[in-house]
Amino acid sequence: MSNDDPYVILDPAFSDPKRIKKEREKAQKLKKTQWWLDHLNKGICHYCSQKTDRKELTMDHIVPIARGGTSSKGNIIPACKKCNQMKKLAIPSEEFLKK
Repeated sequence: MSNDDPYVILDPAFSDPKRIKKEREKAQKLKKTQWWLDHLNKGICHYCSQKTDRKELTMDHIVPIARGGTSSKGNIIPACKKCNQMKKLAIPSEEFLKK
């Protein structure tokens, strides 16, 4: 998603503050698991495939919580800060369709 996109369509049902809070709490718990620590120790950004210091990796939801994503192992990947900031609220299929 580029910076010139005027908006991202958000379904109000997914933007419920209680749901978002619950998913963020689940993400915080996942950050403490061996599964997540193993991803960090690999030091690879999911998007750019660059080797990155583990301190520079962030937890990214492939489908953002605000767009209905969940804090589950199938929806969370490590991403470098640069890629995560560029992605914003996009989902992979939107990036694919732009090409």
